[in-house]
Amino acid sequence: MGTIGNLDDPRLNYDYSKRERGTVPQDKTRAPFQWVSAVAYKNVHRIVTRGYDTTELVEAGYGLPDIIFIDFQARIPLIEETQMLNYVMVLSLDDGLSSPAAIARITGSSTTLLTQACGASILAFGHTYGAFDSFGKMLDKYLAMVENEGKPTGEVAELLARENLDAVHLGVSDMMLKDPAAKRTFARAEKLGVAGKYIAFMKEVVAAVQKISDKPVDLDLLGAIGATMMDLGFSSDATWVIVAITRAFAAGAHWCEEVEREPQQRFGEALTPQEDYDGPDDRPVPTLEERKRFASAVEYKTPEEWKKGFVEKQKMYGTGWRIVEDIVDPRDFLKKQGRK
Repeated sequence: MGTIGNLDDPRLNYDYSKRERGTVPQDKTRAPFQWVSAVAYKNVHRIVTRGYDTTELVEAGYGLPDIIFIDFQARIPLIEETQMLNYVMVLSLDDGLSSPAAIARITGSSTTLLTQACGASILAFGHTYGAFDSFGKMLDKYLAMVENEGKPTGEVAELLARENLDAVHLGVSDMMLKDPAAKRTFARAEKLGVAGKYIAFMKEVVAAVQKISDKPVDLDLLGAIGATMMDLGFSSDATWVIVAITRAFAAGAHWCEEVEREPQQRFGEALTPQEDYDGPDDRPVPTLEERKRFASAVEYKTPEEWKKGFVEKQKMYGTGWRIVEDIVDPRDFLKKQGRK
């Protein structure tokens, strides 16, 4: 083998060309890795989830909401619970030309597969769009004060409202002041007899937020669906994925419409009018000889220079300097686990 780069440098403390290969012995004290699942198994005869043959389930008349309960909770739900989950899934299926639908259509415009567009749509479920995970953890955190510390529910709801008033995952906002869908979700849960502690607590949270908000607010769909799903026994993580996958059905329809109604775009085909551009004015490219007169290094010698430079950077878009991020101290996580 010829020399590769500087691997024959005499300053190395070993001869690279004569180094040992495969020096880590196989660990024979444990069995080879094998996937193990408590959710499902499959053989040539059947697919079984949580002990139930899926063919027998559908032949017996069970539907998709029932199987979701079985998959995530390992139990056959009450008819009323199935009806409530079906209600939530229908509400979640389509949301017009919102972010997930728009992303599915943008993806579809470049001659992609339908599954790629649906996947891109699901990835649009960020914290602002559907923060079911954070919402659920928030409710559990404050309900624990009621259940474990004996604090009054109303007092805890007011504390939650004060500490999370501006949080995107609050579940209370000005988005549904005219749309009754969120309130109807709670009403349906109560009518079916499946409303529990999460819906009851969320009602108090809404009242507490309304007292201190400087604008009209009410229960929104995040709060309604999140609390209802948790009363149905789903974790906040399960809620997030169930809602996201449900929305993927609609994303598929939007992909189909994009392909059917709009022209496909080839690489480099899309043009941007100069009127839609608000960056620096057009300017000549300096020659390499002129480069030193135009080039500048990002180097500051004093805190004042750094501050001035930082402010100038924040005036520009597309740099990331305008984004304000909350940095979480990792030590806080360790403290919660009782570790130093």
